Amino acid sequence: MDKKRLDYYKKKLQARREELVKAIVRTGQEGREADEDPTVDLADKAANSYTKEFLFGQTHNDRALLQLVDEALERIREGTFGLCVQCQEELQQKRLEAVPWTRYCITCQEKQEQGLL
Repeated sequence: MDKKRLDYYKKKLQARREELVKAIVRTGQEGREADEDPTVDLADKAANSYTKEFLFGQTHNDRALLQLVDEALERIREGTFGLCVQCQEELQQKRLEAVPWTRYCITCQEKQEQGLL
């Protein structure tokens, strides 16, 4: 992959990383605020509990995606970005454009989802 294209993906990944970090911090604050609400009504407590659980799930998803983004940035530093981590084939540009943190080519991704990798 040429340097110009690599820089493009690096900037895209760094921007996504910043968005995720901000979302994780914001979600954490919202979760703490749900705890601080001094509601007495049972329905309000249930709603706060649901909100807190939803925010926890969202934070978990954001953290998992952040890890994938960090791994992609590491592959850029190592010079292996754009290659499937399983078969070492070059990833399609359309795939990288849609999901720049992807680790697998389409074939290996399908195998991974089926539990074959």
